[in-house]
Amino acid sequence: METLYFNGDIITMEGEGDYAEAVLVADGRIKATGAYAAVAAQKGADCQLVDLQGKTLMPSFIDAHSHAASMAPMFADLCDLSACSSFDDIVAALTTYKDARQVPAGQAIVGYNYDENFLAEQAAPHRDLLDQVSTEHPITIMHVSVHMVVANSMALASVNYTDDMADIPGGEIGRYEDGRLNGYLAEAASYALIGGIFGIMQQKMAQLWPVAQQMYLSNGITTVQDGGSDDGVVKMLLAFDQAGMVKTDVVAYESCGAKAHDTMVAYPELCGKYKGHVKIGGYKIVLDGAPQARTAWMTQPYEGGEEYGVPIVKTEDLEQYVKQALDDNMQILAHCNGDAAGDQYLGTIEKMLPLSDNPNKENLRFTMIHCQTARKDQIEKMAQLKMIPSIFVAHVNYWGDVHMKNFGPVRGSRVSPVKDALEAGLKYNFHTDTPVVRPDMLHSVWTAVNRISRSGAVIGTEQRIGVYDALKGVTINAAYAYFEENEKGSIKAGKRADLVILSDNPLKVDPMTIKDIKVLETIKDGQTVYKA
Repeated sequence: METLYFNGDIITMEGEGDYAEAVLVADGRIKATGAYAAVAAQKGADCQLVDLQGKTLMPSFIDAHSHAASMAPMFADLCDLSACSSFDDIVAALTTYKDARQVPAGQAIVGYNYDENFLAEQAAPHRDLLDQVSTEHPITIMHVSVHMVVANSMALASVNYTDDMADIPGGEIGRYEDGRLNGYLAEAASYALIGGIFGIMQQKMAQLWPVAQQMYLSNGITTVQDGGSDDGVVKMLLAFDQAGMVKTDVVAYESCGAKAHDTMVAYPELCGKYKGHVKIGGYKIVLDGAPQARTAWMTQPYEGGEEYGVPIVKTEDLEQYVKQALDDNMQILAHCNGDAAGDQYLGTIEKMLPLSDNPNKENLRFTMIHCQTARKDQIEKMAQLKMIPSIFVAHVNYWGDVHMKNFGPVRGSRVSPVKDALEAGLKYNFHTDTPVVRPDMLHSVWTAVNRISRSGAVIGTEQRIGVYDALKGVTINAAYAYFEENEKGSIKAGKRADLVILSDNPLKVDPMTIKDIKVLETIKDGQTVYKA
């Protein structure tokens, strides 16, 4: 089947200012692009004609980092606390959720998206507060960053956490003044409860996967990531694909650990290449926490205290994970929000690369995820090491005001240093870390261009970039991160017909309105998979 698109703004992403008058799609790929007459001359008699009527066609968006397998249950089946502005609101939301669903005694209740930065109390909730909701249900609420939780008494007991327990390396355990656990658990200390929550959610994925997928497709995204997978998630995704449930391409990255290499060995046909719509991209590791929660690992303390954040992985262990990736000829992604975590990651790569005999070692596109506080010297080091900065630029809008408070005006204003990455010649990309925020790539583009916080403040004008460069971060550069730049990310003959139709042209509208552009249609391999 052939389709001819014409009579609109067709942004090819093959070069700034490069538009096409028409695009011809055949058998899931782009057959021709260019002047209307030349392209139309190549169509067959049964070609479907799509008059864009002045709308904009461009390559569909690529999700450079998120957690697709955990998104749907979190958004569709848990108690959303994002609108809560006080402790009382949290109690009310959880109570309403419990009563409306008639949750049986003993069954877990899980909330997500609390953020102490926007609560009247300016503090994390606590164990006794959640006990007000129920002492007959284990209740756990997850921070918006998914790096910490607060648990009630029954949830703490469910993982054998007691008042006299020792601290956990790589984690933080909150306590009341009398020494009792106050329910706050950060980083490694939260894993026991978070692991159980994700285990429960995975059991519901069969009915909830379409919810997650629809959210991506409705935002024009056709390639998604599950960062931090395991063998069970890979099996589940393959089963969904075989059942015809997967419309996007899904790239899984295995969480570094003893079993991650076993998954690589078990699925050689998935390593770096698709089987249906699923492939394994490499390894993923988390080195520190979240800056809005003051757990990102910093070289200089946070403002107003002596906190430096939380390092999670020992350097000797990180060296072994990087060595494993080099031995397996696979990419590795490292979550680094703080600059101390960035130093640890860059230093490890710099040390391990010369020790490897992998002839392809300089083309593995090792990636630093988030890069919130990456210094200019670290950006330059990434360029030397041929790395990729995957920048969580939406942070500037969502938590820019918080970063200015936590880091002060100098460090705070250069959070998400996209302009530095651009000037260093790096193939940066953007992501939303969903479910941390919803997968809206046009919002990321808008943020990179304008750098406006929730309060309306401008955060670091010197790190603003142009609209075209911002679009590269969600198209061709994101394709490069998956070794797919010859298949996706621009409109060029031979590439896959992964396309999106927008209500307006991001390059022509007032930059402040880019986030308001609507996704009208999403096309994957030449087939419409979403229509507004």
